[in-house]
This record gives sequence, structure tokens and C-alpha cells, in this order.
Amino acid sequence: MRCLVTGATGYIGGRLAPRLLEAGHEVRCLARSAGRLRDVPWAGRTEIVEADLSRPETLPAAFEGVDVAYFLMHSLGRPDFERLDREAAENFAAAARAAGVRRIIYLGGPEPPAHERPSAHLRSRAEVARILLDSGVPTVVLRAPVIIGSGSASFEMLRYLTERLPVMVTPRWVKNRIQPIAVRDVLRYLIGAAGLPPEVSRGFDIGGADVLTYTQMMQGYARVAGLPRRVIVPLRPLSPWLSAHWVGLITPVPNSIARPLVASLIHEAVAHENDIAELLPGPPPLGFDEAVRLALGKIRDADVETRWSTASGLNPSAEPLPSDPDWSGGSVYVDERSRPVHASAGDLWRVIEGVGGENGWYSFPLAWSVRGWLDRLAGGVGLRRGRRDAQRLRVGEALDWWRVEEIEPGTLLRLRAEMRVPGRAWLEMRAEPDGNGGSVYRQRAVFLPRGLGGHLYWASVLPFHGVVFNGMARNITRTAEASGGG
Repeated sequence: MRCLVTGATGYIGGRLAPRLLEAGHEVRCLARSAGRLRDVPWAGRTEIVEADLSRPETLPAAFEGVDVAYFLMHSLGRPDFERLDREAAENFAAAARAAGVRRIIYLGGPEPPAHERPSAHLRSRAEVARILLDSGVPTVVLRAPVIIGSGSASFEMLRYLTERLPVMVTPRWVKNRIQPIAVRDVLRYLIGAAGLPPEVSRGFDIGGADVLTYTQMMQGYARVAGLPRRVIVPLRPLSPWLSAHWVGLITPVPNSIARPLVASLIHEAVAHENDIAELLPGPPPLGFDEAVRLALGKIRDADVETRWSTASGLNPSAEPLPSDPDWSGGSVYVDERSRPVHASAGDLWRVIEGVGGENGWYSFPLAWSVRGWLDRLAGGVGLRRGRRDAQRLRVGEALDWWRVEEIEPGTLLRLRAEMRVPGRAWLEMRAEPDGNGGSVYRQRAVFLPRGLGGHLYWASVLPFHGVVFNGMARNITRTAEASGGG
């Protein structure tokens, strides 16, 4: 079948597309920017169509000739995510119906009991499910609880909370029951649903083998990870709002995403039926311990396919940096530095491509750490998003508080800032051969201020640039020389 995958730059879509290819299907990916999928290893085997679910006029070409369409996008992290997802679902449904698509498949969230007021996150997921089920196209909605897999937002929350806090004062919801599911089981259901007969058009609960409380999940994670048993003290006054801010400080997941996820945990998330097993027979779903063991193995082996942060940035409308920033007609602040390097351009490039994450930023670690904490306190992403892979980067990936905007392998790495700043900022690093066996390192920071606050911000950080940016250039070149034997 020809399958259309939306959300292919995200956590689930980025794993589903290659598995659909392995299953023998043709895959077309819908993306706002084809460049976001340029560097994924399976890009050459798929058709990538540039379209935007918020712009209906761009959709007909993407849906033409499609048999199965996957709705895997969401706008979580943006203040108006409910409206954005509603409009995207309506446009998706209309385009699928007009194109004669034979099936829609949607990965949604669990349905809370009828007597409970749902969180905004789950309310939005249920609204999208209704829109797609009412589309006139046979639709399968898979209602998944917490997904356990390397790089998922839910797993990162669990992992960081458990690893960093041997003693925790927690909110009441840690006693709610959850039926976590391994990401590989989610993918198996998503692929299998493509072959269901047309008369099947409904929602299905999916879950793993175990029903646990969040407390039991944290203790289970500690056991599998070889950590001592955690001391967990539930405390009634801790609200979901306060819990989300705590999660935002301790884990890599920023407040804008942690808040709706934590608010959803006030509801129990347990499968009330298992009808999917009759329609899609196969091995039983994994238990929690095995799912955690597999996820930790992927992290240990640096084999994480996708991460929650690979989805579009918190400001997906941000424009890329033009080649000549003078286009703005206003103030553009630039800090440029260059240094000769007694090592090849290849040795220098390996250091450039390895920046961030565990390797750090090669200059004044305390200053970077403090800036990261200030960003977290302001509700930003901070530094803890890290890297997906210790050596290799792809366009569109998150790298600490940056987004990889452009890579010219061996030559250029351009990063766009996603920290909270009054303007837009980029950092460029280049490796150029000098013609004599050595190389030249070029570094450029560009800031386009927004309003008076932007100008004041640049003036306030200017005194630190000599220390931070000069130290960064010096230490990157020294590291390249040391690794290259220079």
C-alpha cells in the first residue's frame, strides 16, 4: 500500500516510516520542510512532499493516490495546541476524504472515566479522534498510555526523575494506575492497523503487559537500572501545575511540554478492552521491565533512532538565517572569530560535529550551566536536551538549547537558538582547509534583536562574549590539534 505519514520528523513518525518500508509498503512523508528529513537514513527510499496541515490548499498533492494516511502530528508545547490540532485534524480529514483514502490511522491518548474532567492534553486527543472517526473514511484510533522507549518524552521524565532523585516528595497522582506500553508494540499495532478490513472503524485501547502505579514504575526503573530503591513520599498539596514546574527543572522536558503531560497523569490510564489482539494477533505486548531494559540498552549503545525533541521546535515558524543577515534592514549583531588549526579540516570537523551534550561547549562550563538553568526557570528548554547521537548530527535535531538548522558535512554546522531570548540567534562553526595540510576554524554568532529588550539583552551579554566565544574557539581548535596529533 501507499502510506502517507505525517509527523515523520517526530518521535513515532520517524520510527514508523522505515518500518513501513521494511513491511513492503510505499511511504510518502508530509513535512513543512523537506530539509528536515534530508539526513535520516531512510530518506532516499521515501517520497517527501512539502505541505502544511494548517494550509488546506497544500494538501491535495500529498494525499493523491494514498491508501493509508497516518495522523501522528501534534502541537504539544505551544500555548494554543488544542486549536492547532483541531484545525490540522479537520484539514487532514477533508483532504483524505477528497482523495479517496481507504483508511486513516491515529495514535491518540487514553480516555479518562466519564465522571472526570479530562486534562487539556487528553481532551485535545479525544477531539482529534472524533474528527477523524467522523471523516467518512474508515479510521482506527489507537489509544496509548505512557510509551516506554528510548527518547520518548514520557520515558525521559521517568528516567531523569528516578536517576536524579533518590528521595522524592511527589503529588498524589503517583498512586494512579497506568498500563505503560513499549514503543515497539505501538509500532506493531500502527503497522498492523493498515491491513484491517474497511468495516473496522473505531477506537482501540492498547497497553503493555503490566498495570502499575507511577510509584511502581519509578521503583521498577530503579531496579532495572541497578539503582537503590527510591524513597517516595506522596504529598497531597502538590498540584499538577507545581509538579510540572518541578519536572521541568529536573528533566530535559521543558515546562511547556511537561505541564500537559503531568496534567494527564491525574487520570488513570488503563486499557478497558483488548479487542485489538483479536484483529491483530501476534506476540503478547512486552512487560514494563523488559521495555525499560530495551530502552536503556538503546541509550547505552548510542542507538536512539528518534527523540521527543526531534519534533519541530517550540517556534516552528522561525525563519532560517539568510546568507547575508543585512536583509533585515535593522540591527544585526555579529560576533566573528577565526583561528588557524594545526590539524586537518577533517579532524577539526569531528570536534565541531561532536559539540554539545556530554562533550559540552568547550568554554566556561559554569556560564553555560547558569544560562541553561536561567532558561529552565523561564520555562525554556535549557541545556539538558543533549544529543541523540554522540558523534553524528542531522538537520532538524535538537542539540541542547539549539536546533540544527544546516549541515554541510565536513564544512559547516549552523545552529538556531531555541532558548528564551528577545530576538533570534544563530551559531555557525566552519572547518576550512588552509592548503598546507592544516585548517582554519571560523565561528560566527548572529543575533537579530526584537525591540528594545533585544538590544539591551545583547549589551548585557557582550562583556561575556570575549570569555565564552573566544574560549570556545580556542578550546575547539586545541581539541582538534590534540586529536589529530598536531
